[in-house]
Amino acid sequence: MENLKEIIYKLETDLLNPEIRGSVAKLGELLADDFIEYGSSGLVYNKDIILERLPQEDSPVYTLYDFDVILLSEKVVQSRFKTDKINLDGSKTTSLRTSIWKNSGNNWQILFHQGTPVK
Repeated sequence: MENLKEIIYKLETDLLNPEIRGSVAKLGELLADDFIEYGSSGLVYNKDIILERLPQEDSPVYTLYDFDVILLSEKVVQSRFKTDKINLDGSKTTSLRTSIWKNSGNNWQILFHQGTPVK
């Protein structure tokens, strides 16, 4: 399980990396075709929206912590963690986050993500 936790942690941090966030190709590999996100903004995103919008945006700086992985089945895991986001205006936002990852045979892809702001 520890190796799986390391794999999913790397994938989550990849998704927060400005280089990955700026690449349609890299994002396309990580996001499942039926991906859905309930964003901490309250907006809902699918893969097409993410691939269209995210590479065009300036990326804030994220710090990920309190990370854990729960095995849901042999090929499905849930990650749970917190992020601090330094917004482009310098303000900080903390969110609780969870993702569902599925193993499609050759690689892991994110199927679902939700961010909930912490007051």
